[in-house]
Amino acid sequence: MTKNCINVAVAGATGYVGLDLVYLLTKHPNIKIINLCAQKNIGKQITKFDKRIKKKLPKISKINSVNWNKIDLLFLSLPNGEAQKLINKLYNKYQNLKFIDLSADFRLQNANIYKKTYHNNHKAKKLITKSIYSITELTKKKIRNYRVISNPGCYPTSIQIPLVPLLKKRIIDLKNITIDSKSGYSGAGKNYKSKFNFKNFYLSTYAYAVKNHRHIAEIDQELKKISKNILFTFNPHLIPSFRGILSSIYIYKKNNISVNKIVKILKTYYRNDFFIKIYKPNTQIGTGSVIKTNNCDISVCQTRQKNKIVIFSSIDNLIKGAAGQAIQNMNILFNLRETSGLKWNYY
Repeated sequence: MTKNCINVAVAGATGYVGLDLVYLLTKHPNIKIINLCAQKNIGKQITKFDKRIKKKLPKISKINSVNWNKIDLLFLSLPNGEAQKLINKLYNKYQNLKFIDLSADFRLQNANIYKKTYHNNHKAKKLITKSIYSITELTKKKIRNYRVISNPGCYPTSIQIPLVPLLKKRIIDLKNITIDSKSGYSGAGKNYKSKFNFKNFYLSTYAYAVKNHRHIAEIDQELKKISKNILFTFNPHLIPSFRGILSSIYIYKKNNISVNKIVKILKTYYRNDFFIKIYKPNTQIGTGSVIKTNNCDISVCQTRQKNKIVIFSSIDNLIKGAAGQAIQNMNILFNLRETSGLKWNYY
């Protein structure tokens, strides 16, 4: 049953993702923002942090000031480890309250792997099985069965959307997949300077966390739901751009299947998905066409090796990789039009 007006609270409203989320929510016809929460800047207007936001909104407050009986949905854009504690407190007490978590707290379905990856014990282990990891296009038929929606990481979103249909068709070599992803530095959050003390940061491209990037566990978990035999390498890079991701996925195709056939498979799989655009074979693409949209652009290209192809996949890491996909998940969760609030001019 559709509810015409959804009352929402946003925890972590002043981060890069939080600000994009608040801005997009102000464009949504079915949303009323009741609370904007943060640790700092209590009592200030959100417009102090984002001049794009024109709508009059509640002042920034602490999370303990929220009247949860008036909230239908809580978005959590918090540091890893914080959302699980808050959801654990609220889940059983407020039966009608739903959650969309933009951190990594419910992405991994094994608490031991979570601890190994994030170096902390999970504080809401019993809720892991009551959550769903949701790239909208891949899980939309299941989302309404859950109250905790785990928004995927930005890199994994750009990677899984083109890969999953091909893995399901068993038309590529499962044990020889190389993924090279390049991201704008906003993906590291507002404290990126303390995380990446690189020389000439704004002028250079840097490879990092090649062996143990946190998103590897997430990608591995999801791809192995299709086949336990899948092997891949993942090489992330930071580029001197604020937003955007371009993933280059190198794979070997089976049985001399043509690039045209692969494009057709992808188009068929996503034929009903507004935000996925599959280009003609061998089209050059980049992040320019997806910046400030909820779109994922995909191009399949032949390499010099007959059976080797590269798939390019581009998204905006802050929107399709975070805030936009969270709203897309929300639309499905509340029986709204999937594109509602997301077919817009960003400016």
